[in-house]
Amino acid sequence: MRTVKFANEDARDPAGIPLHGSAWPKPSGAEEAGAQRSSWPAVRAGRLLVVCGLLLLPWLYVLATGLSETITAVHWPVAWVGLDTMEAVGLITTGALAAHGDRWHPLVATATAALLVTDAWFDTVTASAGSDLARAAAMALGAELPLAALCVWLAVRALQQRG
Repeated sequence: MRTVKFANEDARDPAGIPLHGSAWPKPSGAEEAGAQRSSWPAVRAGRLLVVCGLLLLPWLYVLATGLSETITAVHWPVAWVGLDTMEAVGLITTGALAAHGDRWHPLVATATAALLVTDAWFDTVTASAGSDLARAAAMALGAELPLAALCVWLAVRALQQRG
């Protein structure tokens, strides 16, 4: 495994774990050849996910035709505070991991981007016409979607540098 060295010192903690995630292990020739082929469990899991996604399509019709136009949610504030809390944790974690070159930041950045896009979607589609919708659109276009794009850019950039 490659490690980052500072002042001719190995950048590892006492347990031998690299301190910075930029120390990506380089695959051997055999690992590179195997990495191009998916393992059988991965193929089966992939097929299962496709089938589940396809099974959701008829359910979408049921939802679209059967759900009430309006509903009262008992824990509405908890839902929104919870979502925004997850976004804040995701942004802080993504930023900290990216700043330290941690190899896990692309995964956290991707999850954070998904949360931000979800928030933008639900903010705009649940807003009432007028100033609520204008505020939701401004937040989506001015904050949530640009931050999601930044997170995706960080993840893609890290994965391209890794490969």
